[in-house]
Amino acid sequence: MPSHSTVEERSESSESPERLASDRRRAAHRSAARTLHRAAVHIPLTERLSALAAAAPEVVGPDEPADIYGDSVVATLEAEVARLLGTEDAAFFPTGTMAQQIALRCWAGRIGNATVALHPKAHPELHEGGAFSVLSGLRTVHPTAEPRLPTADEVRDFGEPFGALMLELPLRDVGYVLPEWEELEAVVAAARERDAVVHVDGARLWECTDHFGRGLDEIAGLADSVYVSFYKSLEGLGGAALAGPRTLVEEARVWRHRYGGQVFQQFPTAVSALLGLKHRLPRLPGYVAHARVVAGALREGFAAAGVPFSRIHPERPHTHQFQVWLPYAPDVLEEVCVAQAEETGTLLFGRWFADGPPGLSVTEVTVTEEGLAWTADDVKEAVAEFVRRLPR
Repeated sequence: MPSHSTVEERSESSESPERLASDRRRAAHRSAARTLHRAAVHIPLTERLSALAAAAPEVVGPDEPADIYGDSVVATLEAEVARLLGTEDAAFFPTGTMAQQIALRCWAGRIGNATVALHPKAHPELHEGGAFSVLSGLRTVHPTAEPRLPTADEVRDFGEPFGALMLELPLRDVGYVLPEWEELEAVVAAARERDAVVHVDGARLWECTDHFGRGLDEIAGLADSVYVSFYKSLEGLGGAALAGPRTLVEEARVWRHRYGGQVFQQFPTAVSALLGLKHRLPRLPGYVAHARVVAGALREGFAAAGVPFSRIHPERPHTHQFQVWLPYAPDVLEEVCVAQAEETGTLLFGRWFADGPPGLSVTEVTVTEEGLAWTADDVKEAVAEFVRRLPR
């Protein structure tokens, strides 16, 4: 039988290069003293649990019982979402994937048309394993493949009927982009002309108010139903809500049970969501404003450093998240990011991906609380240090 030390050595040698790179990257994220955004997934588990327990009295009473199948704090969260979005009702779901499938199959049953028009880079098309068609009997069509939401003319002139138009606000996978308010109104009106309902994938709807210059209730009021997430912009533990007419939400609750979403207790997730609504939601406009400062400084920094090509998209971010494109392979850029964090304590970017023309890589930049401390000059200095490490 091998000795204990031999087992340890064998275990270490069996680590794949991918796993080692992932562990190193995670360690760099956790230990970085300066970053534009510290993702909750990089905060140690015990620290998150302790913080949640300490803050819970801010949103729940001292004698409030834990929830059972959606009452208590979960019902409080549902009522708060309905109030914020100006809808008749809202239902808590464990995931947005489940919430949107159920919403759209409910609409399909009412309308008699199971075709959903959406962008080919909307979340259900890229990240849900074909669940719309495999599980819910829905069929999808694409009024446009351009890197933006469809225009009113594209919706109005689309060549076949559809029962629902699904609009992802913002459209994450093309750069967190949003239309102008008048354009959004026109798109919704075009769908109505075709007797289609409008459903908003508002996973990040919370951060759209600055771009539109409208409140959450006015934005949500354009749609027949809205889904929102609690763990993206609000940094909760997870969960989602479907908001809309009371009759639709009541039907959705029935389907939620059928889909396995009637969870016995969800109070940690609900408490974290309420805390996100209380603390993160009011801060989001400030994050959006500062993301524009950061984006401008990145653009100037890359130009000053002589990088042969760089792109910030959108040039003026619509939310507190945007894309950066550079002409290097993802593994090269990730090595530079990690090395910079390890050596200087500054983490400028996260993961990089090859998603576009050959030779280009893209990353997503998020600006939250930690990023507010960065001046434009801080960003430019970090860019110069980053570029210095790139291969020539």
